[in-house]
Amino acid sequence: MPSIYKAMFVFIRKKAAINAFFAVISAAASYVGPYLIDGFVNFLNEKKTQSLASGYLIALGFLGAKIVETTAQRQWIFGARQLGLRLRVALTSQIYKKGLLLSSQSRQSRTSGEIINYMSVDVQRITDFVWYLNTVWQLPIQISLAIFILHTTLGLGSLVALATTLTVMALNIPLTRIQKRYQSKIMEAKDERMKATSEVLRNIKVLKLQAWDNQYLHKLESLRRTEYNSIWKSLRLSATTTFIFWGTPTLISVLTFGGCVLMGIPLTAGRVLSALATFRMLQDPIFNLPDLLSTIAQGKVSADRIASFLQEDEIKLNAIDFVPKDQTEFEVEINGGTFSWDAESRNPTLDGIQLQVKRGMKVAICGTVGSGKSSLLSCVLGEMTKLSGTVKISGTKAYVPQSPWILSGNVKDNILFGNPYDSANYDRTIKACALIKDFELFSAGDLTQIGERGINMSGGQKQRIQIARAVYQDADIYLLDDPFSAVDAHTGSQLFEDCLMGILKEKTILYVTHQVEFLPAADLILVMKNGRISQAGTFDELMKQNIGFEILVGAHSQALESVLTVESSSRASQNEIPDDESSAELLYTKHESEQNLCIVEIAENDAKLVKDEEREKGSIGKEVYWSYLTIVKGGALIPIIVLTQTTFQVLQIASNYWMASACPTTGGTELITGMNIILLVYTLLAVGSSLCVLVRAMLVAVAGIMTSQKLFTNMLRSVLHAPMSFFDSTPTGRILNRASTDQSVVDLEMANRLGWCAFSIIQLLGTIAVMSQVAWEVFAIFIPVTAICIWYQRYYIPTARELGRLSGIQLAPILHHFGESLSGAATIRAFDQKDRFIDKNLSLIDNHSRSWFHNVSAMEWLSFRLNQLSNFVFAFSLVLLVTLPEGIINPSIAGLAVTYGINLNVQQASVIWNICNAENKMISVERIFQYSKIPSEAPLVIEDCRPPNNWPDFGTICFRNLQIRYAEHLPSVLKHITCTFPGRKKVGVVGRTGSGKSTLIQAIFRIVEPKEGSIIIDDVDISKIGLHDLRSRLSIIPQDPTMFEGTVRGNLDPLEQYSDNKIWEVLDKCQLGDLVRAKEEKLDSTVVENGENWSVGQRQLICLGRALLKRSTILVLDEATASVDSATDGVIQKIISQEFRDRTIVTIAHRIHTVIDSDLVLILSDGK
Repeated sequence: MPSIYKAMFVFIRKKAAINAFFAVISAAASYVGPYLIDGFVNFLNEKKTQSLASGYLIALGFLGAKIVETTAQRQWIFGARQLGLRLRVALTSQIYKKGLLLSSQSRQSRTSGEIINYMSVDVQRITDFVWYLNTVWQLPIQISLAIFILHTTLGLGSLVALATTLTVMALNIPLTRIQKRYQSKIMEAKDERMKATSEVLRNIKVLKLQAWDNQYLHKLESLRRTEYNSIWKSLRLSATTTFIFWGTPTLISVLTFGGCVLMGIPLTAGRVLSALATFRMLQDPIFNLPDLLSTIAQGKVSADRIASFLQEDEIKLNAIDFVPKDQTEFEVEINGGTFSWDAESRNPTLDGIQLQVKRGMKVAICGTVGSGKSSLLSCVLGEMTKLSGTVKISGTKAYVPQSPWILSGNVKDNILFGNPYDSANYDRTIKACALIKDFELFSAGDLTQIGERGINMSGGQKQRIQIARAVYQDADIYLLDDPFSAVDAHTGSQLFEDCLMGILKEKTILYVTHQVEFLPAADLILVMKNGRISQAGTFDELMKQNIGFEILVGAHSQALESVLTVESSSRASQNEIPDDESSAELLYTKHESEQNLCIVEIAENDAKLVKDEEREKGSIGKEVYWSYLTIVKGGALIPIIVLTQTTFQVLQIASNYWMASACPTTGGTELITGMNIILLVYTLLAVGSSLCVLVRAMLVAVAGIMTSQKLFTNMLRSVLHAPMSFFDSTPTGRILNRASTDQSVVDLEMANRLGWCAFSIIQLLGTIAVMSQVAWEVFAIFIPVTAICIWYQRYYIPTARELGRLSGIQLAPILHHFGESLSGAATIRAFDQKDRFIDKNLSLIDNHSRSWFHNVSAMEWLSFRLNQLSNFVFAFSLVLLVTLPEGIINPSIAGLAVTYGINLNVQQASVIWNICNAENKMISVERIFQYSKIPSEAPLVIEDCRPPNNWPDFGTICFRNLQIRYAEHLPSVLKHITCTFPGRKKVGVVGRTGSGKSTLIQAIFRIVEPKEGSIIIDDVDISKIGLHDLRSRLSIIPQDPTMFEGTVRGNLDPLEQYSDNKIWEVLDKCQLGDLVRAKEEKLDSTVVENGENWSVGQRQLICLGRALLKRSTILVLDEATASVDSATDGVIQKIISQEFRDRTIVTIAHRIHTVIDSDLVLILSDGK
């Protein structure tokens, strides 16, 4: 098995080696200062006998070491950032490539949300580990240098320090294992939450229509609680390890000094200060150890998850044999083919497939729901696992899936699909696909923007656009999966004549269809049954066999006869209506159901449906900080946290001050008190400071996790209660980016970042106080230096802030493109467009990386300048101490000031860096706040205006002067509609595309709200009651059938309101009972993401089952039988007639026979 660790190492090893060189130089130079302190204190103590040149030489040694240290440090840190960027780009691109090549079985085991998590969260964690890469081996080098310095000053006392350090290091092993286990649980919980979130966002309209949005809100909150518990355990462990490792330097110093006393090693001020400085230098890597352990654990978990994903099975390249055209007369040939969607299943999906298709043949594929029609096309595409036999293809392929796959962008780009524009070919294509009329209606023609998943297009428009995409490719073989289901009879006939039998007449076409009228023209008809080709031949040959095919034809003929009857009567009464709009013609005209927006009505300057992502300008508002800090307990924990950190700093300085002043300056000087008392006082002060760290770490963890949970809950509820217009104009990837990347920052980083801002400021103030106590001139120099630092910070922050926002915004398109590519991977492979999509992914990654790189570069620009300013202050302090006459300063306290001054550059840069970094991270909070304040749709329940329990009991729907527009600046879509749908009657709604049919239905469910007028259902104005009270009392079977990941039972009865017997009864009525009983888990049979292990027709039958269980007084059918064959359609119509005979049924129709039995037909035209 290939190792991802080896691959990553080989990928970055050269640049990592150069980076390591600078890290070695930086680490070595950082220990020069502690080594020189003892000599510097001795110089100050013996200034009478020493020349000033000696002092200046020592000062020069301090300064030279600091300059080398800071310069090398900036080089390796910047190099580590670049390494992380390179690794992130490489992993992201590999995950994307893998996503395009996953086999069907692998795809079912990995949901879109889970795979997006690999790209957004796991890759970032590995990138974070690269930042700590040098720390892994720097730690032993730093410990070795520290022990060497301690040995030169304390002799055998250094052995105690070494033993204590190694003991603490040994504690890392169990802590790392525990942290790794917690991180695994966090990622598993996050995967589950993101998977469910992605599913909810994809199907939000269905959830609102079915009044399930609250149920799924509770589901997401439950999944979040699981994640929250894992995060809290991890944060508690991190707080504990922070306490242990912050206390470690104190423990080492106490034990080391105690060992020196026991061994009789004299402790002078110089030795103590040199040791304390060494312990402080050692403190930084030990301080970073908890983060290092956590990052290693997170990185290991994420690397293993990505490695597991990259090793998933791919589409087999040898599933299809490509044969040159001059070597065969067959363009498609299958010999003895056995295929399965699940390679481990005992029952193959297709068995005994024998097929030969000559060049130019038209092959129709028909059969009942779930018989294997779509699977047959998939095996030709190479999408299924081939268990036996051969598949040979000669020529290029084009594919039209049953569920339309439309890319965000404009209509033209969807048709061209990456191919050069050829005006003649393009014009022929749009004419053959009946798109010219649509383009005339669109405000921007073929440049009209399409929303995510074609949200603003009707089902028929999406279908014809993807047919046009296939036609424009000028391929040799066309595979069309039920291409006429989403269009009306007239448009379907036009497509068949102008497209299949016209522009594609010379092409080889395999097409699945339920419409029997398109079968006679086929050169070969395949009848599928139970995964086998049960019959094959021409239309006449199959009709003569009398073994099943005639049943399909008969069912369709009955429906056709009823249509012809209506057509005759309609033409007989043509004089009663305008010639150009007879009812029969209207029934045959494009009755495609619009989705959420009527494109006809979009103004020229508003053609861009998907809005650019919101991007705040200027500094992060104070209200964002204030809201974050006070959202939990009104911010009561904040002053306690600051107080504990301040107390820690005071106690730490006091302990060091005590040791410096209590110890003699030379070996012969008498002690002011006993060494035991000195060590006892030092120990008490040190332990007190460590306890403050424990309290502070726990409080930060508590405040951070409670705040992140509150922010998540507010954002989740705001998003799920947003109106549909928000989802129409907001890509799913944009919302997922906040729910994944931004939420991870708030969960695990934000509280610590803000905490470190306060902690670093307190540390710097402590250092300034210690250094200024020796000589006031040091404080004076801090004033102009601080002013310069603030100027640099203000110069830097606006650039960094905008770059941070830009980087965050440019991440969403990567996730969005990835999500779209995953859902359309089969189409991309069929058109052989993998390379183009991979190139686009790389381009999007480059855009994000560019802003991220410049943000990091700006940070290094600032850090380098702050470091040099700190070096200047430190050098000034040293020169001042050397120059001041003897007796003015205490050498021991002066040495203490130098001890603190060694870290001045780190602390001063740390303050600015933490402030800047916190502001960059605060962008995630700002983005979450944006989605916590989305204008909400109407309340779910209005307690003062709740309808009766038995409402609606008759089902009369009255429209009174109804006028609807989608925005204030847009014209009305429905114009003063006044009519009544009588209760317990069947009402058909027909009309041309853009006439307002679906808008009318959406108005009934209050997906859109009226601008004027009202809708009255059984004497109740629906605008006065809560949305849940309304939607839960109505039923709808949508055009696009939706199933959720889970079980059959969960899909039929997500609210758990019905018994198993009732569910089985409904499944039998829907002709799915035998299919479900044949599965091992019965009602608990698995439904994968999007219901992809069920055919589209079966999914529609499940939707029918939901309506049968609910048995609402009002049932809305939005072309509910478009995806089933005529026989099944007849059964569904019969079931609806029987089960809902005393109910109000409102039907949007594409197929004519669907509204034949209606009591009334409403014809809409231009919203009237």
